[in-house]
Amino acid sequence: MELLKASSLLFVLLNPFLISIYLISLIRDLTLKEFVKVMVRAHLISGIVFVIFAITGEGVFEDVFNVRFGAFLIFGGIIFLWIGIQSIFSGKIVLIDTHGNPEHVAGSVAMPFMIAPGTISASVLIGSSLPTSSAAMAIGIAITFSLVSIIVFKLIHDPLKKRNERLLSRYVEVVGRVVALFTGTYAIEMIARGITLLWPV
Repeated sequence: MELLKASSLLFVLLNPFLISIYLISLIRDLTLKEFVKVMVRAHLISGIVFVIFAITGEGVFEDVFNVRFGAFLIFGGIIFLWIGIQSIFSGKIVLIDTHGNPEHVAGSVAMPFMIAPGTISASVLIGSSLPTSSAAMAIGIAITFSLVSIIVFKLIHDPLKKRNERLLSRYVEVVGRVVALFTGTYAIEMIARGITLLWPV
């Protein structure tokens, strides 16, 4: 039961639907084979990072990076707030360069869309509540479901793009603005949490 809860937490924070909207340029421009290759690499990179944070815990920030976890949350929140504000005013969320080798594109996908303060915090929480092997399994399950969901979105998108390209573009723009509202709201929440950790009342 705890394993499923942990997997669900990380999966919700990964939010493959939101990632799909952010990566719409990749979904449009890459073939299915290229897209799957990029997504597999991005999810592998993210999974490894999540497992590392699950094992090392919150102390890695102070012991290794010599920073407090609250500062990490505030900086991550500022980045997401900037992304959200830009997306609301432009209606476009195209932040990935689709050119270059798949491994380079995969790195851009993994950071900051998958490896973010929210998902790293969840990984730390999973590592503190489950044994190491169970924590790694929970992360693996969440990563797998996220990968499958994004590939399914690509499979649905490609046939629709050929028949209703203008309608699909309009849909992505509207949904992009709505997603940006939640991105900005989540960013404010992260900043508030970081401030609370740094300066507890």
